[in-house]
Amino acid sequence: MLAAVVHGPADLRVEEIPEPRCAPDGVIVQMAFGGICGSDIAYWRSGISGTAELREPLVLGHEVSGTVAEIGPEAAEGLAARGMEVGTAVTVHPATLVGAHEVPASTSARANLWPEVRYFGSAAFLPHEQGGFSSHRAVRADQLRAVPAGVSLQEAALAEPFGVALHAVQRAGDLHGARVLINGAGPIGALAVVAAHRAGAAQVIAADLSSAALDIAARLGADEVVDISAGQALPQDVDGAIEASGSPRALGGVIAAVRRGGVLVQVGNLPTGEVSASLGGIVTREIDYRGSYRFVDEITDALAAMAEGVDLTPLITHTFPLADAEEAFAVAADRATGSSKVLLALG
Repeated sequence: MLAAVVHGPADLRVEEIPEPRCAPDGVIVQMAFGGICGSDIAYWRSGISGTAELREPLVLGHEVSGTVAEIGPEAAEGLAARGMEVGTAVTVHPATLVGAHEVPASTSARANLWPEVRYFGSAAFLPHEQGGFSSHRAVRADQLRAVPAGVSLQEAALAEPFGVALHAVQRAGDLHGARVLINGAGPIGALAVVAAHRAGAAQVIAADLSSAALDIAARLGADEVVDISAGQALPQDVDGAIEASGSPRALGGVIAAVRRGGVLVQVGNLPTGEVSASLGGIVTREIDYRGSYRFVDEITDALAAMAEGVDLTPLITHTFPLADAEEAFAVAADRATGSSKVLLALG
């Protein structure tokens, strides 16, 4: 079968790999669509994403959708009880918790903080956890999430990044009636606009350097947009902020935008190693600065929101066939193209 495999920096190949076999307690998914994420682009550009370094060929992709193609005999009964069978449209929770670890009671329910997590398309462990940019993928039955009626497989590929955005907004605490700044209107930031409104925010302001990104944020419900490239200033005294750009240079201004005693959630991946950032306002303004990493099971909440009518399709700007994966990555990595979420058609 065909797959998008990264072999090293600037070395992405669409090549034949072996078909997966269905485990007795597992499932084979015929893949339909996959969204290109910033971590996929990082592996393609440099062979490094965060603290994970590429050490062997890796099938990329963790934002995926498809249909159930084969069910192992030991998985059939459990899936039937969940209303799933061959032909069911699904997305996949990409995480696998590994190892026997003792964790504090305060974080025991936060599976995203488990000490060892294998994640689709990740080089964090050796052997690497292969991703879903392929025509078929073997998964555990418990990783499947059924796609609700009325939600397309293209939209279902957005459930994973929407789960990330929902988790980040949840980390901000109670936002009912709040003014919220979303700094960085790439895919996660744009989805955070939706998530903040669902959390009860009264006003959501999106800021970015790209007018195209801000247009998408507005279409997804931003009440106000700030074009930093045009010299527009960030708002003042917002109750909370979601920093989704991952730019250390942005932190000082975002901290200054948050009211005294407010909350700032960092969901944008900051560069590896030491960075220079203006953080003094965290102390003098007594800002709660919180990290947000992946999600627990908010991918399920994301699908439920789509079933309720949340329309995320403005985020999808480009779709390429799997055979054109290298071109798709180039478009996704270049903001001048006006791209936001770029999908690969995997079937």
